[in-house]
Amino acid sequence: MAISPRTKAIIDLLTIGAILLNFFVYFYPDILNDTQQCNWHNAPLLKSKYPIINDNLSPDWVNKLVLNFPQFRQEEEVKGDDKEIHMLLFGDPQINGNWPSTKYIKRLDNYGNDYYLGHIYNTMKTRLNPSHVTVMGDLFSSQWILDSEFYNRTYRYVERLFPQPEEYKQNVLSIHSEHKNYDWQAWMRKEQALDPNVRFQSRVYNDVYDWIHRERSTPNYDQPLFINLTGNHDIGYSGDATWQHMARFHLLFGQNNYVINYNKGTPEEWRIVVLDSLTLEGPALQEEFLNYTWSFLENLRDKENPSFNGSTILLTHVPMYKVAGLCRDGPEHRYYENYEKEPYKNGKLRSHNHLAYDTTQKVMDIVFPNKDKSGIILTGHDHEGCDDWYNYKNGEWVASKERSSTERESVREIVVRAMMGEFDGQTGVLTGQYDKSHNDWDFNFTYCSFTVQHWWWASKVAILVVILLQSFVKLFGSI
Repeated sequence: MAISPRTKAIIDLLTIGAILLNFFVYFYPDILNDTQQCNWHNAPLLKSKYPIINDNLSPDWVNKLVLNFPQFRQEEEVKGDDKEIHMLLFGDPQINGNWPSTKYIKRLDNYGNDYYLGHIYNTMKTRLNPSHVTVMGDLFSSQWILDSEFYNRTYRYVERLFPQPEEYKQNVLSIHSEHKNYDWQAWMRKEQALDPNVRFQSRVYNDVYDWIHRERSTPNYDQPLFINLTGNHDIGYSGDATWQHMARFHLLFGQNNYVINYNKGTPEEWRIVVLDSLTLEGPALQEEFLNYTWSFLENLRDKENPSFNGSTILLTHVPMYKVAGLCRDGPEHRYYENYEKEPYKNGKLRSHNHLAYDTTQKVMDIVFPNKDKSGIILTGHDHEGCDDWYNYKNGEWVASKERSSTERESVREIVVRAMMGEFDGQTGVLTGQYDKSHNDWDFNFTYCSFTVQHWWWASKVAILVVILLQSFVKLFGSI
């Protein structure tokens, strides 16, 4: 069967279109963004290990080339500067699950969405070699799932969205393969029996760059330190959160409150505070959770702060209090009222957009104790994202769009925009650089934006169609 020249030309044009579409999808950081938005702050221009590239391209184009193809970089530039903080942040992936009643088109959409989100992570991890990666909570779309489905989504999480080497996900793989309901009651009894001091000490880490190989003293750029925050869709708001919710999160994603100190006792001292903001306010279904979280903060204040003289990165899900109009979501607290389905929840906290004013003041006073040191808050929850400064005036923290504190260093809060397709697949890029002239850390944040998931789907469908058409040409006809 002969194929006409016109048909062959159309197929060739479709092939070119598919190649260009995939080029767009895979090199979006430099196509859709200024290169510096998708790079560490003040990063030097990179060079290639091949002199012919350096000699025949402008420095800017060499930089773009080696950012996208790390195998072309000079060996000493493959990894980041281990004296800087290099963190990627991903807001609220909220992955859905499949049920017997789920239609096939929705199953396909869920499957593709996993790889869309995974494409964003893989692209940025390969490009930038971060020292830390944080997912800002709401890993899943609902906390009201059985353990079996929780295991299924966690498996997808480490296989498709944020793929990791086997030794780093072995716990997830073994639990998923067994698929047994977790004995949350045993975990509950263990937690309840813990001495408060022992509990706090088990939440304090020093110079941890690798959860598996704790002996590392420098960042692991091949496998960055992964931090998963609790979101309301993971454990529930405090009026919903149960021991079962909390137990399985700890089992598969780690603790909900902890601190990691870096460079302790040196001028470059800094720390990460991971705080479960879902268990700060009530009334709660399990008041113990509130007690544990406040005990963590009080111990941080009494035992860590006196010897801490550095900057803090606070990672938490729910943003701090601010007046309406500064962000898409204004302050709101809702409580269960006349809830006949589960009457025992009546009067308990159902949801909140921000932390309450008093809670915000207490948290910030504890977490940012040093008046002459910088700090930054990174949260999720509000999918639209937001960017504000907390200035200290007349004894209180007040949010505004401007940095204007005179009594002490202001603290910036970034509400990280969601990485979901309808929010253009964002990656937050946080750089911390130590300024010796001011003896303080300088934090800079940018977004590297992708685009809606339809473009990713189009690139895959296009390449599949072109492969079929070109195979047809090869098998069934010649001109």
